[in-house]
Amino acid sequence: MKNKIVAGNWKMNKTFPEAEELLVAIAEGLDEMELETDVVICPPFPYLEMAADISEESNFTVGAQNVSSEEKGAYTGEVSAAMLKSAGADLCIIGHSERRKYFKESDEELAKKTDLLLANDIVPIFCVGETLEERENGTHVETIRRQLRNALFHLDKEDISKVIVAYEPVWAIGTGKTATPAQAQEIHAMIRQTIEEKYGTETAYNMYILYGGSCNPQNALELFCCPDVDGGLIGGASLNADDFIAIVNAAETCQKND
Repeated sequence: MKNKIVAGNWKMNKTFPEAEELLVAIAEGLDEMELETDVVICPPFPYLEMAADISEESNFTVGAQNVSSEEKGAYTGEVSAAMLKSAGADLCIIGHSERRKYFKESDEELAKKTDLLLANDIVPIFCVGETLEERENGTHVETIRRQLRNALFHLDKEDISKVIVAYEPVWAIGTGKTATPAQAQEIHAMIRQTIEEKYGTETAYNMYILYGGSCNPQNALELFCCPDVDGGLIGGASLNADDFIAIVNAAETCQKND
């Protein structure tokens, strides 16, 4: 049985002292638990090394929120996969809807990022999801399938098995709206089926598919207990230690009841 995964995406929040305070509070909360859930903290770039240092004495691993599509060179302001690895990041979010929307990231660019992360032994957390318009006009399934095919399906079976997929309905991010457990399960099952069609049943079964989209302490248990939901990519609720620990507890409860 797979462990659940709960990953916190801090986005562009917290000053250095605030980040340290939150990391310590989360570490203390996790240390009081006998964890089966895999916990990941994804702070902004400047805090990666601090998070990695604190994680050495606690029960979480560290991820980044983005990576350059280039290996190195004259790309002012960019951060390479090798830099992330040297700072202590073991995972990295790519393809988040905010990156797709505000920074116009293409599937081709995300394919390059995926390859660079894997080459540097970093696990990609690859985000897919539809807008409200795409859901309402019935193109949401094809949108998600296209995102998977264009950015991931060049990988062989060994490499695709290292990728974590995160489903984030764009209409539910930061809006307070959440996909119902039935909606989340439907899309997660479709994602797994899409993986199965390309890579086979075993690879699809072992693929981690997380839910991201206004997940909070009130709805986490019901979402995480869906059969194809392997945990969550948590945004706003990860900025509060008590809320984040409560979400981890929800994952633990589902895991123990499986």
